[in-house]
Amino acid sequence: MSSLSVSASGAAADAIGRHVPGLVEDAVASRLFAKDATLWGPDAESESRIRLSWVGLPRSSRPLVGEIAAMRESFAEQGLTHVVLCGMGGSSLAPEVICATAGKPLVVLDSSDPDYVRRALGDDLEHTVVVVSSKSGSTVETDSQRRAYEQAFTDAGIDPAARIVVVTDPGSPLDAESREKGYRVVNADPEVGGRYSALTAFGLVPSGLAGVDVEGLLDDAESVADLLAEDDDANPGLRLGAAMGGTDPLRDKLVLVDDGSGIVGFADWAEQLIAESTGKNGTGVLPVVVGGDSDPEVTWPAADVTVARLVDADAEGAGDGAASEVRVGGALGAQLLLWEVATAVAGRLLGINPFDQPDVESAKKAARALLDQGTGASEAPAATDGAVEIRALGGSDGSGGWLGDATTVPAALDALFAQLDADRGYVAVMAYLDRLADADLAECRVPLARRTERPTTFGWGPRFLHSTGQFHKGGPALGVYLQVTTAPKEDLAIPGREFTFGDFIGSQAGGDAAVLAEHGRPVLQLHLTDHDAGLAQLREVLAGGGRA
Repeated sequence: MSSLSVSASGAAADAIGRHVPGLVEDAVASRLFAKDATLWGPDAESESRIRLSWVGLPRSSRPLVGEIAAMRESFAEQGLTHVVLCGMGGSSLAPEVICATAGKPLVVLDSSDPDYVRRALGDDLEHTVVVVSSKSGSTVETDSQRRAYEQAFTDAGIDPAARIVVVTDPGSPLDAESREKGYRVVNADPEVGGRYSALTAFGLVPSGLAGVDVEGLLDDAESVADLLAEDDDANPGLRLGAAMGGTDPLRDKLVLVDDGSGIVGFADWAEQLIAESTGKNGTGVLPVVVGGDSDPEVTWPAADVTVARLVDADAEGAGDGAASEVRVGGALGAQLLLWEVATAVAGRLLGINPFDQPDVESAKKAARALLDQGTGASEAPAATDGAVEIRALGGSDGSGGWLGDATTVPAALDALFAQLDADRGYVAVMAYLDRLADADLAECRVPLARRTERPTTFGWGPRFLHSTGQFHKGGPALGVYLQVTTAPKEDLAIPGREFTFGDFIGSQAGGDAAVLAEHGRPVLQLHLTDHDAGLAQLREVLAGGGRA
């Protein structure tokens, strides 16, 4: 029997007291679980009508348990125990958390970086099973990864149809093509959006093949479903949703800190769910994933921040009564459903549609346009400092004029941070690099937060495009953006395509920056002309908070 706990203090507790009675009176919880598409207003109704099946997944996904077990047994008998997942956004983040929490190995390939892709392709191919997950079947990242694995298997004398499992919506282009090729295909529920898909085939198939007890995961979620559907002041979904989206004035930075939850990487999954669901129409809640209590965002008494602590389900107390804080505990399956409910409730309080992602699509279109143009060289840099090219885009004049006469990386960072709203702004670091080999670059987040005294996020591209990328463009115009790109150590061809992985990730970075600039957001692009030398130079500068 699973359980959930949600307690709050400060402004978060005030928001619960102010909004939950009205949510109960409006029967929001029961209407949500009855799939009432009118909960978010007439503009959202058509989208909501085809996106609410996630509320019933703890029960409706049960038939997958046996199917996954049979596949796993078949693969195990063949000695195929190395599971790779090709997917983006919700298709990759949920299985990553599920497997890490269960202690089961899963290789998540959610990058276009050629060095990252090449390393995955060369890792124990003889014993590899690949799960290709794409809801629409048209996600270019996943299609490119699939092509690379097909070629690698073929070159090794292995039939790709014996090693590839496809998860997609019924009737998608990928569905038809995969069946023609003889691949195993598992169809997901088409009326569940990607970031709400943790308990669909997208979350369960790769996790189950990796050895996770997916039936137990569903059991935990089902044990709290009736609680979350109840119109009651104690409903944890209503309480968490009010704390997230109901503070007045809105505290639009939700700092996520693990405080002994026992769930590995949950904040990264919640980041995508919240940012992509709420960041639109000039509003939203920005999740800020931090490492612990000593991180600046936790120690500040900032007026625009609520701290969300992920705790053990049996933890008691609500923290400092003056601080805006919410403490959330529960087993993984229960928490997946809880945060989905809370995000949908927060969307209602914010007056937005929590099921669309218009600015994710705009960045994809911009990237495709750059690919169609031939992925030629971008505009000449404003300056070059060692192994780093400096470019500036966007800002109030749209031209990057805010850079001024800066010709060094520290001076460029000074100019970028001068654009930062001292009371409500945030810094976003967006690194289009190899998130495993270059992992220590993420350590720059804390010194940058200390320097600017503002919440700071760090995202690996293109992974974050399906997460905070939506908030960056659709949320309030309060951010400044540091984009890091690199020349790959060695590029990698995409079979059947005229462009390479290096071309593709370059176009994704360029498209992302272009859309941000069109929205008037200031973007500082730092391009490493030599990966190793440039990265060493950048690490040194950022370790000091960007100062010389």
